[in-house]
Amino acid sequence: MSHSLGIAIESLVALLLMMTIGYCMLLNARLKRLKADEHSLKATIAELITATEIAERAIGGLKHTVRDVNENLGNQLTAASQMSQQLKKQLLEGDNVYRRLSKIVLAARPAPETAAKPAAPGMSSAKAVAAAAQAFSDRRRSDGLAA
Repeated sequence: MSHSLGIAIESLVALLLMMTIGYCMLLNARLKRLKADEHSLKATIAELITATEIAERAIGGLKHTVRDVNENLGNQLTAASQMSQQLKKQLLEGDNVYRRLSKIVLAARPAPETAAKPAAPGMSSAKAVAAAAQAFSDRRRSDGLAA
């Protein structure tokens, strides 16, 4: 019996060794796949790092562009605001000139009931127009233009 017990133990050890070898082969295959995945993962990480660096440079360029555009836009808005104020002043001055001219024209026209009479005692309508024009030309703005 001792001989068959030895064979049974040896067979059991051989079986366990075969199972261990099979399990080691399975682990080896998994490790090979893991190594292959590690290489592809390293390549992916390198690509992500490159893409991140490119994106950071692009963001820096965009920030610079935004600063330039903001500065230019600010200057243009300031210039447009100044131009708008200048145009408002000129429109107001133009309205004043128009009102004065209208008054001069109305003063120079003879009224329908006084069409035959002179505008002022002892003054013809031509002289009244000349006097109104003279009064208009006597009014000068600070820059020397008649207004």
